[in-house]
Amino acid sequence: MLDLQRLRALHAVSVHGTVGAAAAALGFTPSAVSQQIAKLERETRTVLLEREGRGVRLTDEAWQLVDAAAELLTIVERAETRLEERRGVPSGRLTIAAFASAARGLLPSVLADLAVRHPALDARLTEVDPHLSVDLVAKGAADLVVAHDWDIAPLPAPGGVEQAPIGEDLCDLLVPEGHRLAGRTAVRRAELGGERWICQPPGRVCHDWLMRTLRGAGHEPDIVHQADENPTLVALVAAGLGVALIPRLGRGPLPAGVVEVPLDPMPVRRLYALWRTGAARRPAIAETVRTLRTHWPTVAAHSAPAPQAVGSV
Repeated sequence: MLDLQRLRALHAVSVHGTVGAAAAALGFTPSAVSQQIAKLERETRTVLLEREGRGVRLTDEAWQLVDAAAELLTIVERAETRLEERRGVPSGRLTIAAFASAARGLLPSVLADLAVRHPALDARLTEVDPHLSVDLVAKGAADLVVAHDWDIAPLPAPGGVEQAPIGEDLCDLLVPEGHRLAGRTAVRRAELGGERWICQPPGRVCHDWLMRTLRGAGHEPDIVHQADENPTLVALVAAGLGVALIPRLGRGPLPAGVVEVPLDPMPVRRLYALWRTGAARRPAIAETVRTLRTHWPTVAAHSAPAPQAVGSV
């Protein structure tokens, strides 16, 4: 008889692409995941993973097992949802995937609140890029996702996935002290031509939004520095190396040498919670979504900029 946990490990590798990423998502070590799959290979007398460069590739036989694992995991989730629904209280393990600034600026207070009020609920957080998160929840690799989109790039929700809005996160232009725009009370997008930009790498939501926005205003962006994390982008601005558009959530206090300038109109990214339709009745899902929406106004207020002693021009 096939072991469900070993099938879960194989399914996680198929979703995340590597043994290491699958282990991080499952809360195990890479060696533990490798051992689970090795045991599954012995049980099935089948090669499931083949080395490919520094990574692994699933064999055709492995993909057949992955399809079966997805069906079994759906059945298990349905059974767990019914049991939790009968108990009427949030309980069991809940895997949450969130993009970096939400994991830093929103989830800590939400998870702490849930832990105090619902000790039977084992909520676990994984940081993941928003481009990947929706696929993770659709494939059953995460129970709940906190993702975002921008006003010009709506977030698509695939079939079988439901979503609820959490709130709106504003984005500001950050410039070095002494920059030509540093004293302005507002800047229009048409005025942003000729700047040296600091942003996330291509393929990230924020990078794509910046490219669309500036090109829509008639400017070809000159991107001179790229980094994954917002604190690094802010540090590059503080060094006088360019300007950046950075959301407020999880940004933290700005260092000396960086001035925040509002854009007109203000860029907005919308935060959503997403979950599989089959788990919609699970109390843990409903309570976590409610807690996210309850905490958002306080988090947004704390993320608002402090008044700056800079006159308008």
